Amino acid sequence: MNMKMQLKICLMVFLWLRFEYLLQYVAAGTHPASIPNANLMFEFLLGGVELDQDNNIILLDKELASMRPGRAFQSQINDNIPRSLSSMMQMVATLEGQRKRPLTQDQFEGLTLSMVYSAHRTLQQDGGQEREAWGAVLLQLANATVHELRGSYLFSYD
Repeated sequence: MNMKMQLKICLMVFLWLRFEYLLQYVAAGTHPASIPNANLMFEFLLGGVELDQDNNIILLDKELASMRPGRAFQSQINDNIPRSLSSMMQMVATLEGQRKRPLTQDQFEGLTLSMVYSAHRTLQQDGGQEREAWGAVLLQLANATVHELRGSYLFSYD
């Protein structure tokens, strides 16, 4: 299986995890204000995103990108998500250090958007060590997401 297919599978897992997170609120009988935002996020991601020459995430659906929520989404992912490999690794280390406390909704959204960004950076790399490093960060972010949702990890690094 090639890397592009693996990243598509990773994106589908991300969408499934995000949906499961929202279902936890529904099962608890609460209705978080961000469900409409989560639905928009699904719409943005399913419409397609890619990295431009400046490593900014852009929406492929120009109509969605021109709407206020689309511009806000692009601003959130491009302005509030670590963009370098070292800062992404630092974010993962910080998340692992606070695993006993549940993430706030904003932290969880940042985590999931970081997964999207990392998946695209991994795909963008031509190969070699840089691609492997971004792929490793992506797996660690996915692992942190699963831990947040289920209380256990997909992969153990012990």
